Amino acid sequence: MRAASVLAAEEANNPLIPHPFELVVGIFSFAVVMIVLGRILVPRLQKTLAERTEAIEGGLVRAEEAQKEAQQVLDQYKAQQKAAAVEASNERRKAEEQGAQIIAEAKEKAQAEARKIVEDAKKQIEAERQQALQSLRAEIGTMSVELAGRVVGESLEDGARQSRVVDRFLEELESRARTQEQVQS
Repeated sequence: MRAASVLAAEEANNPLIPHPFELVVGIFSFAVVMIVLGRILVPRLQKTLAERTEAIEGGLVRAEEAQKEAQQVLDQYKAQQKAAAVEASNERRKAEEQGAQIIAEAKEKAQAEARKIVEDAKKQIEAERQQALQSLRAEIGTMSVELAGRVVGESLEDGARQSRVVDRFLEELESRARTQEQVQS
């Protein structure tokens, strides 16, 4: 019996089996802790978690809005850049056209000035030629009058007579020159 009493004593002192008073106090304490946690701590934790979730979702929404706004700004920038490139191309084309027009006008003006200079030079040459012809005629006339006077032996100092003799002499020279040109051509 001793063995049975030892066994009964061992069961009574078994550390794995709680004492009924401790079991009731433990259950009561656990229930109080669960009530306190369930009524006070859990709602506060849920409120804090909800606020954090809201803050995170709000941050995500704000980030998406900021990203959309940044994309709009980028699109506007690209559109402005394209418009500026088109405008620069148009300005460059206009400048090239104006440059070509200015060059054409300058060439035209230079050609007009060159024609005017050539015409003025021709007029001046013609005037100098006429002046030289008149001077030569006068000299040839004087020489021919002197020569004719020596050949004829009389004085040809009369103006009308001199003029007729000079004119006849010059006409003969001109007709000879024309005849020579016709023969040569």
